Amino acid sequence: MKKISIYLLTFIGSCTVAIAQVDRSKYPDPGPAPQINIGEPASFTLANGLKVFVVENHKLPRVTYSLVLDRDPILEGDKAGLTSLMGDMLMGGTGARNKDELDEAIDRIGARISASSTSASASSLKKYNDQLLELFADVLFNPAFPQIELDKLKKQTISALAAAKDDPNSIINVVRNAAMYGKDHPYGETETEKTVENLRVEDFRQYYQTYFRPNIAYLAIVGDITVSEAKNLVNKYFAEWQKGEVPRHEWPAPKAPAGNKVVLVNRPVSAQSVINVGYPLDLKPNNPDVIAASVVGRVLGGGSSGRLFLNLREEKGYTYGAYGGINPERLVATINASASVGTAVTDSATQEFIHELKRLNEKTITQEELDLAKAALAGSFGRSLEQPATIANFAINTELQKLPKDYYKNYLKNLDALTLEQVNNIAAKYVRGNDLQITVVGKTDDFADKMKRFGEVQFYTVTGDPEVKMEVTDASVTPEGIVKKYIDAIGGREKLTAMNSIRLISEAEIQGRAITIEQLVDKNKGVAVQNTKLGAQTLSKVRVTKDGVSLSAQGQTQELPAEAAAVYQALLEIFPELTYEAKGVTLELEGISKVNEEDAYKVKVTQGTNTSTEYFSVASGLKLKTESPLSGEITVDNYATYEGIQLPETITIVNQMVPMPLKAVTKEVVINGEISDEELK
Repeated sequence: MKKISIYLLTFIGSCTVAIAQVDRSKYPDPGPAPQINIGEPASFTLANGLKVFVVENHKLPRVTYSLVLDRDPILEGDKAGLTSLMGDMLMGGTGARNKDELDEAIDRIGARISASSTSASASSLKKYNDQLLELFADVLFNPAFPQIELDKLKKQTISALAAAKDDPNSIINVVRNAAMYGKDHPYGETETEKTVENLRVEDFRQYYQTYFRPNIAYLAIVGDITVSEAKNLVNKYFAEWQKGEVPRHEWPAPKAPAGNKVVLVNRPVSAQSVINVGYPLDLKPNNPDVIAASVVGRVLGGGSSGRLFLNLREEKGYTYGAYGGINPERLVATINASASVGTAVTDSATQEFIHELKRLNEKTITQEELDLAKAALAGSFGRSLEQPATIANFAINTELQKLPKDYYKNYLKNLDALTLEQVNNIAAKYVRGNDLQITVVGKTDDFADKMKRFGEVQFYTVTGDPEVKMEVTDASVTPEGIVKKYIDAIGGREKLTAMNSIRLISEAEIQGRAITIEQLVDKNKGVAVQNTKLGAQTLSKVRVTKDGVSLSAQGQTQELPAEAAAVYQALLEIFPELTYEAKGVTLELEGISKVNEEDAYKVKVTQGTNTSTEYFSVASGLKLKTESPLSGEITVDNYATYEGIQLPETITIVNQMVPMPLKAVTKEVVINGEISDEELK
């Protein structure tokens, strides 16, 4: 027992010494870069120009076929949306199989087939090679482009585009690209409901006949297959593919702004601002600086260890996450940094983005940051090797991007060999803190003036067009006169004043489910009620009196605070514009803007602490849109006449309470009808 005790004490002591010798405040020294044994692809070219790469990998009995078309970016113009729908149209059915039959045939062999405007892929177990390639060839060489599929895709896309107009992240991508590249550049044009509606089946056929040609195509085959087997299969299924002349397109490289350019998009319902800071640069994928530039990008904004994250989230608490990076591209590369921040700190956060860009330019990357970035990039590269498609992409990218033949084989070695001096030199070469495009989507009224210190401020619409704000030069046009013209346009003061009650029922749809909105107002009783129902079930009920507003939902009732209640209490007037003067409402004319392509007077309406913005048609006088922090954005799509009074027939509502724009259509209007006390409870 004594000997055992001595052994235990000796063992524990040695462990203590060993533990004491480990300094856990420092990262362990990185080991040598591992040797990457990427299969060397065999290659051959068919008579029609199709270039084929074969990477044998016999670990699993699967084979993946990846096809890429090397075409230049194209400008789609009034057909924007064509290329984004091309893949779905290719998978929409063939001459031999409709979509359901095609999907069933693919599922039957446990395969995967997908397509886009510039690529296609297919994968299955090796034993199904012939069945897979027969289906793949059918998709590629015998597409039917059925009208029924196009109709369905257009409907889905138009619905998605409508929702995207209320998504700040979608908006900022559209506006950033339009402002940076211009809408006459493939990277700057925008899909709209109108351009998607313009698409015809013949457009897809023409694109297919123009660009789906073997002489600009690369096919990578990876998996449990020999070169001999691959040659036989490719000749069997691809040799008859007819080559043709493919048009080339050249586009000017966008230039960074001379001085900072601040692009603002007003979204009054936003509680946060989405910020993007960046600029275009010349950095092609085969540039020797690319690996070092990826390290710099990782230091800037690569996750929780990136400078942007540590500054804006950890130190300042402005955001949940801030990210950025450098993106090499054959046509035009970019550097980007972005985050969503509180409205009140929009300008402060922008200053921190600029600060971090400037710091990188000053060669401030540390050895610790370099080691962390290398480790993250090496780990990401290593994980990507687990996917067979990665090897196929390596083979095609090497050819497409004109990379050195051993680029991927030596990637980790070249990454590991980068020195601190090299990386800092690359940071100074490509990163700067001036001549930036600063794009912000948010409640611009709260911070637009503060953003002027960063550069010239320009306002854009959610569709990426410069916002046209015209000054009102006619001295006879006043905000009071504009409101009077609106009152006259919808029926006149006498008729509107004579309206003592209204029952208005409208219907809308949320995620495929119909809801009913019932609005009851009785001025004589001093009560207004708004019910929202899903079938017979009441989702919410708002009851308004001059003394307060109560909201009932899910069995709970609460009184709204005074500020929110004041917005609902305007319902009691039916037409609150009639009492603007009596209630001391302040009106301010802020120029002319576009609403649905129509010129509209922009009038700021202030009552107490509540402020809204109303847009009135210059031509007709009708109200086209209302913006309010509490009720969101309400756009009137069209009016209808009821007993000589014009009321909105279709409106679109955008606010934070619904996941996408809500379109409500009026179904019933009763003016000066009986509303029972029971209904107003």
